[in-house]
Amino acid sequence: MRIATTIFLTDETIRPDRLARELEQRGFAGLYLPEHTHIPASRDTPAPMGEPLPREYGRTLDPFIALGQAAAVTERLALGTGITLVTQHDPVDLAKQIATLDFLSEGRFTLGIGYGWNVEEAADHGVEWSTRRELTRDRVALMRALWADEPTAYKGEFGSVRASLAYPKPVHGAPRMLLGGAAGPTLFGQIAEYADGWLPIGGRGLTETLPVLRQAWSEAGRAGEPAVVPYAVRPSAGKLAHYSDLGLREVVLQLPAAGEAEVLRTLDDFARYL
Repeated sequence: MRIATTIFLTDETIRPDRLARELEQRGFAGLYLPEHTHIPASRDTPAPMGEPLPREYGRTLDPFIALGQAAAVTERLALGTGITLVTQHDPVDLAKQIATLDFLSEGRFTLGIGYGWNVEEAADHGVEWSTRRELTRDRVALMRALWADEPTAYKGEFGSVRASLAYPKPVHGAPRMLLGGAAGPTLFGQIAEYADGWLPIGGRGLTETLPVLRQAWSEAGRAGEPAVVPYAVRPSAGKLAHYSDLGLREVVLQLPAAGEAEVLRTLDDFARYL
């Protein structure tokens, strides 16, 4: 099983280049970074992880710039977002950022996609909360048109793009896409429709939910099986063995949003799982 990591990198934590080097030297498989453009100081939306909202949420580095720095100092380390709030981006710009990062890292990028939880943050980007799932699907389709081998036009419910010259291209046509969110028929149908798999936060309840996802995948006519990557996991030997028994091939462990010394101590502790 590949053991990757995630962390809220901020202006107060270990730097991306230092962390990336240490991960690759120790044999960890990857680095996934979350995204928040900003956290409105006054909000009605309760934080799903509990209040008060942890300090790092309002201080996160831009994941694409941070992952670019990580790519520049590594050769094998997989890079990903966990997650990108696709609705909060212009899709033409986002397609360019993703393609550039994937090209420069020689195909090491995974696009983790999420719908978000912070209504006020999304509203500042002009997002209508009730249609954010449909908007996400539409923007992914538009980006795929820009990544196509030949100039391809796209016209959707929320946006369009002319047939265009758009280079560089992602190395494998499109990066691997993993969709985050709570288990259920709506999410699983969307994964089967346009993603490559699921990023379940914490990884609880997979014994019951994996067969449901796999059935949705099969009914959509998708070949093989969806990738399932438990995310932000607090590890134990028993938990990782359980994931392996379920046929999972990758897990993402949660690192503390801390300075270099504490993060490296945690990596040394997590190394026993490699």
